[in-house]
Amino acid sequence: MLPRIAPRVRGPYTPLPRITSSLNSVHSSGSISVVSHKATSGWNHQPSQQTRRFSESAVYAPQIRVISVPTMGDSISEGTLASFHKQIGDYVEQDEEVASIETAKVDIAINASDSGKITKFLVSDGDTVTVGQGVMEISLENHDASSAVEHKPVSVCTEVKQGTSEPQPESKAQTVAEPECTSAPAVPQIEEPTAERWEDPEPVTMGIRTERREKMSRLRLSIAEHLLDSQNTTAFVTTFNEVDMTKVIEFRNNNKDHVLEKCGVKLGFMGPVARASALALKEIPIINASIEKNDTIMFREYIDLSVAISTTKGLVTPVLRNMQDMGVVDIEKGIAELGKKARENRLSLRDLLGGSFTISNSGIWGSLFGTPIINAPQTAVLGIYGIQQRPVAIDGQVDIRPMMYTALTYDHRLVDGHEAIIFLTLVKKYLEDPASMLIE
Repeated sequence: MLPRIAPRVRGPYTPLPRITSSLNSVHSSGSISVVSHKATSGWNHQPSQQTRRFSESAVYAPQIRVISVPTMGDSISEGTLASFHKQIGDYVEQDEEVASIETAKVDIAINASDSGKITKFLVSDGDTVTVGQGVMEISLENHDASSAVEHKPVSVCTEVKQGTSEPQPESKAQTVAEPECTSAPAVPQIEEPTAERWEDPEPVTMGIRTERREKMSRLRLSIAEHLLDSQNTTAFVTTFNEVDMTKVIEFRNNNKDHVLEKCGVKLGFMGPVARASALALKEIPIINASIEKNDTIMFREYIDLSVAISTTKGLVTPVLRNMQDMGVVDIEKGIAELGKKARENRLSLRDLLGGSFTISNSGIWGSLFGTPIINAPQTAVLGIYGIQQRPVAIDGQVDIRPMMYTALTYDHRLVDGHEAIIFLTLVKKYLEDPASMLIE
C-alpha cells in the first residue's frame, strides 16, 4: 500500500499561529518574533500545579524524624506543653532541650533525639500531651546544609524573548508584547471607631481599671485538688505552743562561721527544729504513721521529712529521706540542696514522692503564726513561724526573749490530743536546751 501524501498547496499562504511560550502566542515572520493578540485572546494561562523548586525535588529529600513526649514516671501519663524553646527553622543539636512539659508534680524536658532543623510543630503551647505523642518534626540534615543559600523564586513577570538577542526596531506591523504586573486590588480600609467617638464626655471613674485572666497551671491545679482533698478527708485539729529560742540563737551564732567554712552550708534554724522533731517522733511514733484503706495503721521505722518550699510556680514539698540518722549540719545540707534544686526547677519525681512528716517554715516570710494544712496521706504537719522579741515571765521576773510560735496540725482520726500536745512539748524542750539533743 502506498503511503498517503498530503496534497501540495500552491500559491501564497499565511502560516497558522503557534504557541511558543506560556505567556504569548507568536507568528514567525523572518527573524522577528511578532505577537498575535488575536491568537491569545480568550486564552488564560494557568500555572502548573506540579511546579516545584529544585531544592524540594527528589534529588534532595532529607529524612524527617518526629520528636515525641518521653516517659514521665510511673504515675504520670500526661502533661501540658508549657513552651517550645526553639522556633521553626532553628537548627538543634542532639539531646538539646527543645520544649518543656508541665505535670502535676515536676516539669519534664523534651530533648532532640537527633540533630537537624525544625520543620513543623505538631502541637501548640498549652495543649495536653501524652507519653509517646509527637510534638515536632525535624529534618535530619547537617548544619551546613540547613544554612545554605536559599534559591530566589523566579518572577513570572520576566519578559520572554525568542530569536535574536539584539533589539529590533518597532513598526506598526511588529509589536513586542510586554506583560504587565498588576497588583491586587486594594482592600478598602474600614474605619474603626476611635476612643474619642465612644468616650463619655463626663467620665465617672478616675485612672485605669484593668483585669486579666489566665488558665491555672497543671501544678497549681494539682496543689488545689490535693489540699482540698486533704481538708475534706481528714479530721484535722491544730494545737499551739511557743518556744524560747535564746539558746538556739546562741548555738547558731557560735557555730555558723565554722560550719560555713568547714561544710560550705549556712547554719539556720531548720536544722535544730528538724532534729528536735525527729527525736520527738521517736517518742510519739503515731504522728509519723498513716492510715491505709481507712482501716489499717502503717507505722514507720524511718522518718522521711517533707520540706515545704515556695517557688515561682507554686508550693512543692521535696523529701529528705532517713532524717532520723542525720545530725543538725547534715539536715541543713540536705534541705539547702533540695531548696536549690526547687528554685532551679531541677527536682525529679523521686524527690517529691513519699514523705512521712512535714515541716513548714512560714517565719521566713514574716508570718507570726498560722494553721498549716496536712500533706495527705501524712498524719501531721509542724508549722514554725517568725522569731519575735517579746516580754515573758522568767522565774517571776519579766524579761525580753526571742520567742517563736509553733503549731501542729494533726489528723484526729489517728492522733489523740494528748499525743499531739506531748509532741509539741518535746520539741519545745529540745529547742530550749539544744545540748540535750546531743545525748539522745
